[in-house]
Amino acid sequence: MAVLASPELLREWHDGCDVGSQLLVRDVRTQRTRDGSPYLRLTLADRSGTVPAICWESPDDAPVQPGDVLNVRGSFGVHPRYGRQVTIRAFEIAAGDEIAWDRLTNGPRADAGELEAELDALIDSIGDPHLSRLVTDLLGSDSMIGHRYRRAPAAKYNHHAYPHGLLEHSLQAARLVDAAARSVPGIDRDLAVCGALLHDIGKLDAYDGAPMAIDLTDAGKLEGEIPMGYFLVRSTIERLSEFPVELARALLHIILSHHGALEHGSPVVPATRVAVLVAAMDHVSGQLGTFDRLERETEPGGRWSRYDRTLASSAFFGDSGAG
Repeated sequence: MAVLASPELLREWHDGCDVGSQLLVRDVRTQRTRDGSPYLRLTLADRSGTVPAICWESPDDAPVQPGDVLNVRGSFGVHPRYGRQVTIRAFEIAAGDEIAWDRLTNGPRADAGELEAELDALIDSIGDPHLSRLVTDLLGSDSMIGHRYRRAPAAKYNHHAYPHGLLEHSLQAARLVDAAARSVPGIDRDLAVCGALLHDIGKLDAYDGAPMAIDLTDAGKLEGEIPMGYFLVRSTIERLSEFPVELARALLHIILSHHGALEHGSPVVPATRVAVLVAAMDHVSGQLGTFDRLERETEPGGRWSRYDRTLASSAFFGDSGAG
């Protein structure tokens, strides 16, 4: 079943329209009806968003995996109770040479090379010799960890959930704390920038990083990205000679507290000026990344997005300049 990609992106579909498109599998589960027959529940995506899908025929000879690209025929509807959903009539796994990746995957607003150059410049701007050596060892262009950091996603779904997303998100947070440190007294600028660049480094091992099927690893589920980031940074500090104990404690506190509240997963709450600043700017970058995601998912010209649990609201993209 050859299916040409529809010119319309997912966010442009309307209730009752036919679907004949290439879509990326983000998640798939086999379930059973009351009579025991298997069927598939999937989350499908293109670069404009995601949509739940159901396929009542579960082929045993073509197992579907996250990261597969499907040529799909079916219909799209908006149920008054269950919301948006694709009902799949037929599908096949697309061959590599026919996949239109530019329709399926997102990326940062800026060119990835520009972001990497900005990271190198920020690392060079850190004047404290201990912090400079630490960040260079972890994130420098010659570091294996730095290589992964520059290409990793920042999340599975909510914000910056695409290749280079961790770099884009961390740079946004670092820019914000850098600007604040220049106008707010009592902020150690080098510590704030270093904390912003390293606050999410645990995500390198908490997520599998596969650009087409981002998901939590076993370690990410069992240990969590904050403890994993804390361990990585602390173990690196312990290998460096003469790293000041108080400076290490200040930096590690930023990593441990950057979610801002115990109920959000931080084992401690921010208790220093710099930790409060990094947690706040991490939140700002994440929320704005959520607006980017919702704007991509909202049909062109739409004034409001759907309700989003991360915002606890819908996002407004009307003509007031809020977009």
